[in-house]
Amino acid sequence: MEQIDKKLLDRLQTLSKLNIEESKKSDVLNDLNRFLEFVDVLNELDVKDLEATFSTLEGGAPLRKDIPIIQEDVSKKILKNAPKSLDNFFIVPKIIE
Repeated sequence: MEQIDKKLLDRLQTLSKLNIEESKKSDVLNDLNRFLEFVDVLNELDVKDLEATFSTLEGGAPLRKDIPIIQEDVSKKILKNAPKSLDNFFIVPKIIE
């Protein structure tokens, strides 16, 4: 099993745009390596005779009828909380010139 070291943790921190405090890096390293140990245990399972599945539900997920519901007052309720609105639209600051 490969281990995550400080160099890899720094790279992961950069790629994920996370800022891990120096005092917590040791704990994060330990947690990540424990997670890798857990995944290693899962790799020991013999799954070659198991069929791949996409759902635990037999026959797939139950579907509902796709019937549109028109609720004209929804936009009024939403726009009521907007700082500014006009003719059922939000008014926002101009960002492109």
